[in-house]
Amino acid sequence: MYTVQEVANNAHITVKTLHHYHKIGLLIPEQTTEAGYRLYGRKDLERLQQILFYKELDFPLKEIKQLLDGKVDWEKTLMSQKQLLLQKITRFNRLVETINVSIDSAEKGVELEMEKMFKGFETEQEWEQALQEQNEYLKNEYDVDLSDEFHRNMLEQQQIGYAYYLNKAAVCYLSNHQ
Repeated sequence: MYTVQEVANNAHITVKTLHHYHKIGLLIPEQTTEAGYRLYGRKDLERLQQILFYKELDFPLKEIKQLLDGKVDWEKTLMSQKQLLLQKITRFNRLVETINVSIDSAEKGVELEMEKMFKGFETEQEWEQALQEQNEYLKNEYDVDLSDEFHRNMLEQQQIGYAYYLNKAAVCYLSNHQ
């Protein structure tokens, strides 16, 4: 059994986060001592790992709870999450490449071709395509839909944020290297 502090430290989250997860019924510790201390078992740690994976994929806590409260095929879920994370890594690598090309172009005083300026921002179509298989599985198994308006807006906001970040990063880099 593990204390709240041990779990928080090892999972790189705060004790307050664990308390919140308990409060909303997302992660209920295996035991609570007479003194009120929460103690977590192995199954709790596995559930927390799933919560953190889904959070990394930008799932809202309410949907994570719905997913985890259903019968979950642990191995299949991990494989799906791995695929989504690998696709995210690929996308981030393309965005970093776009930053590098933008910096290089700005340093040389060369106008960047429009196609190169926006490489990596094809996210909405690519992301929806990448999520399609996962979405179908989640719809069938847990009645959770990732293609709703909320998730579309989330993807759009991510794109705007990435574009803003790329612009600011290039400007900052140039101001420090001129």
